[in-house]
Amino acid sequence: MASNQIFHAVGKRKTSIARIYLQKGKGVVTVNSRPLSEYFDELNRFKLLRSLKTLGLESQMDVSVNVEGGGPSSQAEACMFGIAKALTLVDAGHRPELKKNSLLTRDARVVERKKYGHKKARKSFQFSKR
Repeated sequence: MASNQIFHAVGKRKTSIARIYLQKGKGVVTVNSRPLSEYFDELNRFKLLRSLKTLGLESQMDVSVNVEGGGPSSQAEACMFGIAKALTLVDAGHRPELKKNSLLTRDARVVERKKYGHKKARKSFQFSKR
């Protein structure tokens, strides 16, 4: 791997889309041009860095993330998935470890649409027989 080579991957979760740019460096993580600690709370920082920590690369890779849509939790999970995909581009040998930890599986769950004649997606209006 060349020192200046940048790896790009996209991660999605619910309505969040995260574009990941990964390169060899000192472990600097920026999200939407802001430091990681400024953008996400502790739980979501842990989620985002899970792929890197699984492989022990958190201090060897610089990560730049552009993320939009959804809430903080789904944004962090989209980033986690995107980083895992980018790490497989860096070295295909990372794939088995990431797959074992379920980091390469796209979580396809999204909000179910509201149906007509119903109050919400599944909830009905109150039924009165008389």
